[in-house]
Amino acid sequence: MKRIALFADVQNLYYTVRQIHGCHFDYTALWRAVAGHGEIVEAYAYAIERGDPKQQFQQILRNLGFTVKLKPFIQRSDGSAKGDWDVGITIDMLDAAPRVDEVVLASGDGDFDLLLERVARDGVTTRVYGVPGLTAQSLIRSSGHYHPIEGALLLRH
Repeated sequence: MKRIALFADVQNLYYTVRQIHGCHFDYTALWRAVAGHGEIVEAYAYAIERGDPKQQFQQILRNLGFTVKLKPFIQRSDGSAKGDWDVGITIDMLDAAPRVDEVVLASGDGDFDLLLERVARDGVTTRVYGVPGLTAQSLIRSSGHYHPIEGALLLRH
């Protein structure tokens, strides 16, 4: 059975799904979809810790099997904010790639296009789940398989 590592860029998914679809992303549906391609042996969800008690979804992610990685939300004195996991996701994916047959990235961030190309050079299959219209074309092109986030991957209340 194919061994899969799953990487979910929580902030990217939250904002892009909300912007395009006006609802939330269904991580349970993502887990089921990915598990349909093999065994998920590693799964990471990258989020920003805002000290908000509404972030109970982190426990839902843990219950699914994700290792949740949190970074503090930083509000700068000039009013701008920082909360970015690009380097962390990159390091973790490069670490995991030799142990798996496939990496799955749930994000539309074009900054990951070179990462997927690099991982694929070593023979690892790459798969991307991203919101249509807000997923970078360079990321779609660099992935072995692209899956639009729509339909069953959405939580509509």
